Amino acid sequence: MKVSTKGQPAAHAEEIRQYLSFVLGKDAFAVNILCIKEILQFASPTEVPLMPPWLRGVINLRGAVVPVIDLAYRLGRGLSQEGRRSCVVILEVRFGGQVVDIGVMVDAVSAVIDIDARQIEAAPALGGSLQTDFMEGIGKLESGFVIILNISKIFSSGELSALANMQLQEA
Repeated sequence: MKVSTKGQPAAHAEEIRQYLSFVLGKDAFAVNILCIKEILQFASPTEVPLMPPWLRGVINLRGAVVPVIDLAYRLGRGLSQEGRRSCVVILEVRFGGQVVDIGVMVDAVSAVIDIDARQIEAAPALGGSLQTDFMEGIGKLESGFVIILNISKIFSSGELSALANMQLQEA
């Protein structure tokens, strides 16, 4: 951040935000780096019967049961195919005073990127029944656009509660 000579932030100070960028199919997505716990090489999770198709299963993360979400499927893109660069990104999602660890399957992690807040456009208001509240915005990069996700809004509060209960029951 640029700071004025009096120690106060300058009126037109840049605000650089950091995001982890990743790929789903051919498209670039990102999440705020502050919610990233770790990145794991993809290993098939243990399937849980009678779960929705976007829940690929659970993994054991140092004794904790962590649900693994197929993010592409959750975003309406069909089931992900496991590939050589597939990863599980462990996220800390906050809701209702709780923190839930959720793994999201992505095709490949790209990089940690810095985006000036002025280069982030608000999520488009598409109207009708089209949902865009899961997007924090669209980052404009030299290489193109990156869709910045708000992970806690990809799931309903009931789904987040169920995922939290899954972790508590297995602990």
